[in-house]
Amino acid sequence: MSAAPIAAPPPSRTTPPRTAPPPSPTTTDPALVRRAVKAAALGNAMEWFDFGVYSYIAVTLGKVFFPSGNPTAQLLSTFGAFAAAFLVRPLGGMVFGPLGDRVGRQKVLAVTMIMMAAGTFAIGLIPSYATIGVGAPVLLLLARLVQGFSTGGEYAGASTFIAEYAPDKRRGFLGSWLEFGTLAGYIGGAGLVTLMTALLSDASMTSWGWRIPFLIAGPMGIIGLYLRMRLEETPAFAAELDKAETSRPRVPLRDMVTGQWKALLLCVGLVLVFNVTDYMLLSYMPSYLTSELKYDETHGLLVVLAVMAVMMLVQPFAGALTDRVGRRPVIAAGCAGFLLLSVPALLLIRQGSLLAVGLGMAALGLLLVCFTAAMPAALPALFPTRVRYGSLSIGFNVSVSLFGGTTPLVVTALIGATGNMMMPAYYMMAAAVIGGVAVWYMKESAGRPLPGSAPSV
Repeated sequence: MSAAPIAAPPPSRTTPPRTAPPPSPTTTDPALVRRAVKAAALGNAMEWFDFGVYSYIAVTLGKVFFPSGNPTAQLLSTFGAFAAAFLVRPLGGMVFGPLGDRVGRQKVLAVTMIMMAAGTFAIGLIPSYATIGVGAPVLLLLARLVQGFSTGGEYAGASTFIAEYAPDKRRGFLGSWLEFGTLAGYIGGAGLVTLMTALLSDASMTSWGWRIPFLIAGPMGIIGLYLRMRLEETPAFAAELDKAETSRPRVPLRDMVTGQWKALLLCVGLVLVFNVTDYMLLSYMPSYLTSELKYDETHGLLVVLAVMAVMMLVQPFAGALTDRVGRRPVIAAGCAGFLLLSVPALLLIRQGSLLAVGLGMAALGLLLVCFTAAMPAALPALFPTRVRYGSLSIGFNVSVSLFGGTTPLVVTALIGATGNMMMPAYYMMAAAVIGGVAVWYMKESAGRPLPGSAPSV
């Protein structure tokens, strides 16, 4: 009789389950990365070219569109139109952000470029109040609303675009060029206004000179659109497309909010301190020097331009620093600096001498670099790839609309109500406290893959 066959032992319950292999690293093309950075930065430069022009020419725009015997009322009306554009930015973010997660970053960024250029160009064509009456400020408001709607998808898309193209270990350095474009655009717009203010009489500036900076936006938009249309989609988004059989599944808007509520709160806090200090220094301070401190207009503009030029020089080095030491320490240093130095810096500015104003503005500008260098890489890293554009657009634009873009209007109103000329410092200090809380809870992202994406080398 043959022996019964020996049964094979049952599989061990302790056998480790099979796991999917880690995703293969994405190898980036340096030439393609450089093109992506240039195209994204140019769009940001154009957005801030408009902001620079609008902020530096605010007094003239008040005379053209809001006739009044009270210069403060004119300035408030002008900044009111400036702030109105920020009210529709969340709507733009809710439209363009989810669309960018569905059809692609590159396509949406091309559309926002067209709308930004058209809105800015249109301002230069609007007749004055003396010509068509109340229709002039209404048309100005409509043009600003178009700008605000388009910019709702611009910054989040541009920062996402660069972040998803950049290697993990250089994301801070490459992302810092986005804000380099911001400063370049602002210097271009503000520098042009400063030159025109020096060369033209007040009558010429009020009559026709103010239109020139806005009309320049047309050619700039065509160039930016050309650069963006030549780009390919980001590797991270292309990988998301590969996961789907046909097209990207639609992510409900509520999932971009409720499903990411912790990251959204951090985003709002970080963007708050970033934009309150940014708009305070770059948008409000030129008018503060002129209207509140009665500082010579041309000299005040030149001081701010010089500060921004220094910030441009420091920006790439600060971005590279965030790759070495991390985003959190750099952002935390900026929050601590604004909390401790806002009052001394503003006291220096209020002394009125060229040296004192320069030192005070330079101190605030160098502290602001802590945010401009770190945020373009830190903010996209808060969200996974499938909702990055949409969630970041919502969080960014809600914060900018409520706190950043309203900064000139709120601070001007606070000074008018209280008579306290130190309000700008107190406002920045309050923003620094909120930003510090957000930094405390955020995770470090330097040198690490973006959530939901493969490592990038």
